[in-house]
Amino acid sequence: MSSVAGGAAPAQTRAGPLGIGGWVLFDWAAQPFYTLITTFLFAPYFVDGFMTDPVAGQSLWGFVTAAAGVAVALLSPVLGAMADASGRLKPWIFGWSVVFIVSQAALWFAVPGEMGALPLIIAAIVAAILAAEFSTVLTNAMMPSLVGPRAQGRLSGFGWAAGYAGGLLALVIFAAFLLVRDGGDETMLGLAPVLPLDPQAGEGARFTGPFAAAWYLVFVLPLFLFTPDLRGSRRSLSAAARGGWREFAQTVRNVWQYKHVVRFLFARLLYTDGLTAIFSFGGIYAVSVFGWGSATLGLFGIVLAATAGIGAALGGVLDDRVGAKPVILAALLLLITGAVGALSIDRDSVLFVVPIPNGPELGGLASFAEQAYLGFAILIGLAAGPLQSASRSFMARIAPPDKSGEFFGLFAFSGKITAFAAPLLVAGVTALSDSQRIGIASIGVFLVAGFIAMLWVKPAPLSGGSGASR
Repeated sequence: MSSVAGGAAPAQTRAGPLGIGGWVLFDWAAQPFYTLITTFLFAPYFVDGFMTDPVAGQSLWGFVTAAAGVAVALLSPVLGAMADASGRLKPWIFGWSVVFIVSQAALWFAVPGEMGALPLIIAAIVAAILAAEFSTVLTNAMMPSLVGPRAQGRLSGFGWAAGYAGGLLALVIFAAFLLVRDGGDETMLGLAPVLPLDPQAGEGARFTGPFAAAWYLVFVLPLFLFTPDLRGSRRSLSAAARGGWREFAQTVRNVWQYKHVVRFLFARLLYTDGLTAIFSFGGIYAVSVFGWGSATLGLFGIVLAATAGIGAALGGVLDDRVGAKPVILAALLLLITGAVGALSIDRDSVLFVVPIPNGPELGGLASFAEQAYLGFAILIGLAAGPLQSASRSFMARIAPPDKSGEFFGLFAFSGKITAFAAPLLVAGVTALSDSQRIGIASIGVFLVAGFIAMLWVKPAPLSGGSGASR
């Protein structure tokens, strides 16, 4: 982390190595919520374990998480403006961290079939999503105060890489020492579990909540202990709320004073929708084409996360040398290449027309088609990491210094408000064409449109203070 704190321009450094490390560890601390709870373990258990009807469970999970996402999109800019008006960010992060820890721990009470606990579990899921996203908005807003523009690429990239690494390590630890196999008494690695969690009572999936809460509690502490806060004047909560609303209203009225910020957020809205859809439908396509089971899908997810982390770290270094905009454009080109390559593969051919020699059905990523699909997926992962990290550093460089919370709230808005659009287009095109391949290929509309829109965005400055392009 010292490379971030002490780049080529020491005068730009605003935080020491411990402060930088504390900020980076926030991503490490928060990521297990997404890895263990919303993706791999608790979400499937909620649908087909806690709920008595899997169809109703899937529908309810979709509605709850969608509603939380809309709330995040609508409330983040106002919350960020309030935090800016208060003069300090860490008290707000602390408050949302308490909500995050308590709500994750409450998931333990999702006993199978206990519908009396359903309101508590829904409230806990919504509260955890809101707390995680709002805390992320506020920690992102700290970036311009921690390092200068020429170090923000590495700061963002290392943060994203730490998040991917933390999520993967948490998943490995949980599977190796706590999660008991169905119908057995050993963990996924053949070890005796550290805790006697009963699979029949869903205790393995339910314990993801307390585990992720404890993980966050331990690893978020350096942020509060060592990372410096903003140096604004302190205001009461009520004064900050009133001031935040006024500032946000003024920004909305004068939005075209920040035309390049608006252009960037519009471009990000498009390519983020496309990227999210690729991650959502990539596994679905592989299951349909290759018949992958949960173990192979898990390996696929690990490869994507690992390569995305590597890409984020490398992209962060490149970001500080050439700027965030070239990194974003290059990552989009690589992402489009990987997506087209992956869709060019089926059991009989690669690159649409090149036939695959007949061979034994080996399974488990052993066939040439599966290996080629994984190769293109690695390209997607290598592109996804720098695309996300460079987008964050770009925002840190163009946000007005006194509006960083508000503008990172708008950044969150652009990533959430139309998250339904790409899946809806995929669903419609799939239904009309009766082809999974054509349906998923429609995601390319968002990626290409995002690339074109990004061409019109003014590059973020690599020297001098942060500030909105006008």
